[in-house]
Amino acid sequence: MATLVLPNSAPSPTQDCERLNLALQGRGVEEYVIVWILGHRNAAQRKKIKETYQLLYKESIINRLQSKLSGVLKKAMILWMNEGTERDAIFVHKALKKGKAEVNKLQVLVELACVSSPNHLMGVRQIYCTLFQCSLEKDITSNISTPSLQKLLVGLVSSYRHDRGLVDLNLAKSEAAKLHEAIEMKQLDTDDVVWILSTRNLFQLRATLGATRKVTKLLLIRAISSNGNGDLDSILQAVILCIESPEKHFAEVMEE
Repeated sequence: MATLVLPNSAPSPTQDCERLNLALQGRGVEEYVIVWILGHRNAAQRKKIKETYQLLYKESIINRLQSKLSGVLKKAMILWMNEGTERDAIFVHKALKKGKAEVNKLQVLVELACVSSPNHLMGVRQIYCTLFQCSLEKDITSNISTPSLQKLLVGLVSSYRHDRGLVDLNLAKSEAAKLHEAIEMKQLDTDDVVWILSTRNLFQLRATLGATRKVTKLLLIRAISSNGNGDLDSILQAVILCIESPEKHFAEVMEE
C-alpha cells in the first residue's frame, strides 16, 4: 500500500480554498484536484481550510462537497474533512439509528469506549450533543430496547478510564472471581460486570481477564458465548476482544 507523503510547504489556506472553489464550480467537478488538495493536508490544515472557506464564500465546504460530489468519494471526503471526534460521533449516531436489527453495528460504540483515549471519548460525547441536540447516553436508551444492552453501553461510554499503566494483581484476582461468578450464573449485566468493564484502565482489565481465564479454564469469549444472551453476548465478546487485542478485532471487522 502506498504511503501518503505531505508536502514540506503547503499552499496557504486561502490558496487551497480558491483552487477547491474552482474545482467545485459548474457541472464538471474536478475530482482529482479535490482529492489531491485535501488528501495531502493534515488535520490542522484541513481545519484551517474549513474556516477559511466559510469566511471567503459564506458557505460550509462540507455542504459544498456534499452537493457536488457523489457516491463513495462524497462519503470519504466529508468524513475526511470532519475532525476525529466529529467523525466518530457521526459513526456512532448512524449505528444507533440502525437499531436492534443491526446489533453488530453497535460495535462502533465498543471500539470508541475501549480503544480510544479517555479524552477522545469525552470529546466525542461533547460534539455528539452539539451535532444531534441529544446526549449520547440518551440516544442509546432511546434506540436500544434491550435493558441489559442499554446498561452496558451507557456504562462504557459514560465513564472515564484513567490511562495510567497501573495494575493491582490482588484487585485483578478479586474482580476475576466476580466475572467468573457472573458467567456461571448467566448474569452478565450485573452492576459488578458493568463497573469492572467500564471503569478499569486497560492494563488492569487485561490482568483481570487473564486471571478470569485461569478460573474458568476456558477462553473468556467462548465462556461468554455459551450464556445464551444473544445481543449482550455479542457486544461483550467485542468488549473483551477490543481490550485484549484491538488489532485482532479490527482485522476481523475488515474481513467482514
